[in-house]
Amino acid sequence: MTDIIKHEICDVAIIGGGPAGLGAAIELKKNGISRVVVLDRETEAGGIPRHCGHPPFGISEFKRVLTGPTYANRIVQSSIDAGVEIFPKTTVTSLGREGRLSLISPEGIIELKAKRVLVATGTRETPRSARKVSGQRAMGICNTGALQAMVYLKNSIPFRNPVLVGTEIVSFSALFTCRKAGIKPVAMLEENSRPTVMWPISFAAKVFRTPLLLNTSIVDILGKERVNAVRISNNNGIEKEIACDGVLFTGQFTPESSLVRMSHLKINKVTGEPIVDEHGRCSDPIYYAVGNVVFRPVKVAGRCWSAGRSTAQWITKDLLENSL
Repeated sequence: MTDIIKHEICDVAIIGGGPAGLGAAIELKKNGISRVVVLDRETEAGGIPRHCGHPPFGISEFKRVLTGPTYANRIVQSSIDAGVEIFPKTTVTSLGREGRLSLISPEGIIELKAKRVLVATGTRETPRSARKVSGQRAMGICNTGALQAMVYLKNSIPFRNPVLVGTEIVSFSALFTCRKAGIKPVAMLEENSRPTVMWPISFAAKVFRTPLLLNTSIVDILGKERVNAVRISNNNGIEKEIACDGVLFTGQFTPESSLVRMSHLKINKVTGEPIVDEHGRCSDPIYYAVGNVVFRPVKVAGRCWSAGRSTAQWITKDLLENSL
């Protein structure tokens, strides 16, 4: 991969180097699109799977069971082999009309003009602040993405015995990460009467010996410099404290659509995602969006990969029809 964009014009610019973006990029190259550029703000492309050091990834794409980092490396290498240009450490700061993108890269500020733009920026977990959980800004509070980045990329451990909040599929991923790092959650909280994902969450909680507390929510985080306990409440209003050294918030995903919100593109005011037609085309027909930035509920890597390929077919058709 190269860190410098040498040209200011391309056929398709893809914002986001995760499974959806790279799946689309490879398909576009297979369809004969000349210059396909992937822009990713991280130091390496590959998306969220880079942080997930557990299987299963790659079953539909490569007919193999891979860990997240192995899968990420493979989709990146497949993209490079297909002729896709990947530019990491490149942040898109604005989406302009006529496919004009403003970028900040190691080379400086650049304007890239693309015939078509595909937004594949994915999704993010709702942080503690947006969940309105009271307490001090103590050390030991994070979400799944931050935990996995610390464990798999930085070889650090933020806590040993946290309380885990949420029972979505990402919560299952968080349990695996905890197990790999030697972290033992003291409890798993779900505010509803049943887990969001019945399988494998309930099974995993038993295997990992993590008490699953239903109809329970976290109301306060105790501790000034570091978390030392949480106060929880059940649906009857009965409160109690649980000793712990951290809080791991999981799930409650929201589209990573800040770029779209600041642009001329129309958004869904309820969900925050860009409004698209059945082909992924945005309100400005030069722009498309795909992956978890428009999918609700959140889709796994393989589904995002497939969606990227499907949208790439429509972009190819669009480009060919408008070149005649």
